[in-house]
Amino acid sequence: MTLIATTAAATATLVTAGLLTSVSAQAAAGCQVAYSVASQWPGGFTGNVTVTNLGDPVSGWTLRWSYGAGQQVSQAWGATASQSGNQVSATNVDYNGSLATNASATFGFNASWNNSSNPAPSSFSLNNVACTGSTTPTTPPPTTPPPTTPPPTTPPPTTPPPSSTPPPSTQPPSTLVGWATQNGGTTGGGNAATTTVTTASALTSALNATGAAVIRVSGTITCSGMLRVRSNKTILGNYGATIAGCGFNVSGDRNVIIRNLTFRSWNDDAINVQESATNIWIDHNSFSNGYDGAVDIKRGSDFVTVSWNRVFSHDKTMLLGHSDDNASQDVGHLRVSYHHNWFDGSNQRNPRVRFGNPVHVYNNYYRANGGYGVASTENAGVLVEGNYFENVDDPYHLGEGDSGPGSLVARNNHFVNSPTGQAGGSVASIPYSYQLDTASTVKSIVTAGAGAGRITV
Repeated sequence: MTLIATTAAATATLVTAGLLTSVSAQAAAGCQVAYSVASQWPGGFTGNVTVTNLGDPVSGWTLRWSYGAGQQVSQAWGATASQSGNQVSATNVDYNGSLATNASATFGFNASWNNSSNPAPSSFSLNNVACTGSTTPTTPPPTTPPPTTPPPTTPPPTTPPPSSTPPPSTQPPSTLVGWATQNGGTTGGGNAATTTVTTASALTSALNATGAAVIRVSGTITCSGMLRVRSNKTILGNYGATIAGCGFNVSGDRNVIIRNLTFRSWNDDAINVQESATNIWIDHNSFSNGYDGAVDIKRGSDFVTVSWNRVFSHDKTMLLGHSDDNASQDVGHLRVSYHHNWFDGSNQRNPRVRFGNPVHVYNNYYRANGGYGVASTENAGVLVEGNYFENVDDPYHLGEGDSGPGSLVARNNHFVNSPTGQAGGSVASIPYSYQLDTASTVKSIVTAGAGAGRITV
């Protein structure tokens, strides 16, 4: 079920009636809320909420709503949630507290229900400003078995509920395109024997073993730190497969494929590609609520494709090149293709690029990125092509922080409530063939196909 509620002025009667209490954060002058039930099982459900600030910028926020059928929120990610009686309060976490005008924040939660009725809230308030609206009854998602434990927060919990929908019958393209096709191509484990893992110890051993292998992840694996991935590995997620609390480290190895996994609440990076690792394909994964980078590529790594991934409820997304003083290792390398990714409210580094040339950023969907979309720095060359920017105040620019500018060529992009970005300089030519989708169609293409659970592997 989905609720869209808007208002342009405060509703003081809610405050005077005692339905709302004051908060210390700056008040908004209007807001919009999208509320949905992503999955539902006997005794519980997962909810997703996106709140958009239509008023003045705020430096912190609390969203409140009330349930009418006894639902009880138990755990949240992307926000801190509490409940008193029927009223739920969700307060920002450190990376999504600042909301500019028209900026959005997304969070999710687990809750219990009575197995017979799960109506959506009838109203919301952002910093004591009512977002009024109404809902119509909808049929809840198909019942699925209850998860063992709720989805992760920090510190990472155990097992989240499965994804809300199975892979679509018409699947998005899953052919390797981009830089990972070069330098001999990327085949991962190829036709090697398949090993299915369900525990952290089994996964660690399989990833770190010598020789080619196809590794299937089943269920939720809770772990910490970084798990070393050796050369010639294909890592595939079965439907609903989740890595909670840790990440993968591809360091100096080559020919690795990582697909169809959900990464949550990692305590370092979700995927770290470093030390001249080459020929890496990172495809159709979902990333949320991690500590540092979702996909960081650095220290001379090369020939990488990052495709059809979704990043949400996260700050530092994709770093390319770790520091300004590493030119001797990085120049001539760090060639990466980013295509058909869904940067869903992810705050910054979508990507942030040093030294690599050409880096190809094409046919991605950017939604409400609070910091910026793409940054080209330290003499990098970035082609930003055929992307869809919606409610992004800073789609792309040259230089970032203390990093000097690179070059950026922008062409055939589509802007909705977003300015054109800052471009300049020239970029080396793209050596591989690719099909460029019309930018105005990218939103529908990417939202239908990006992220884990959208393909069968």
